[in-house]
Amino acid sequence: MAERDDDTLLVGSELRKSFGPTPALDGAGLMVRRGEIVAVMGPSGSGKSTLLHCLAGIVAPDSGTVTFDGQDLAAMRDRDRSALRRGAFGFVFQFGQLVPELSCVENVALPMRLGGTRRKQAEAKALEWMARLEVDHLGGKRPGEVSGGQAQRVAIARALVTEPKVVFADEPTGALDSFNGEQVMRLLVDSARETGASVVLVTHEARVAAYSDREVVVRDGRTRQVELVS
Repeated sequence: MAERDDDTLLVGSELRKSFGPTPALDGAGLMVRRGEIVAVMGPSGSGKSTLLHCLAGIVAPDSGTVTFDGQDLAAMRDRDRSALRRGAFGFVFQFGQLVPELSCVENVALPMRLGGTRRKQAEAKALEWMARLEVDHLGGKRPGEVSGGQAQRVAIARALVTEPKVVFADEPTGALDSFNGEQVMRLLVDSARETGASVVLVTHEARVAAYSDREVVVRDGRTRQVELVS
């Protein structure tokens, strides 16, 4: 794990997690600095997605600690962790996980609506982010009416609409062809750089990891830093 400094934002230390008799994490650790893009790589079943879920407070580790901006996630109340995931954290998953019954603009506005923002204000900001991601013309369409690449751009807009401090991206290009994958990564990275958000990027593709500042490999539930890009 990289050395901590004053810019440290998110730290997972000595994380262990098993599902039944199967260990997923075995002492894994990861440190993320403010504004840094970190690629977490590894083969299928290595524990990289479990590591992301623990860092994001979606899954509680069996042991070890996760701290965000100096706060221990385990010591927080459930509702406070939920609020953290709605505001300070953004999420992009492999298949977008958009709500099919909602329009694209309603999907993007959803984190703000859940946080109590009025509909008109939330959807106005959602359209601003959709414009940045070049999909504002799809606001009235439902996810099933747009292409996979377009849906993933909508998902990125949803992840960034609250201007989070960390974006967790789990195989964000895994369901896309290489052309759309490159476009999605460019837009995700450029948008994160613009807002100063950190990105934890889970991928098994070297071309996707190349967009990061630093690469970490997860193997057999343990982490190893493999590259630091200057």
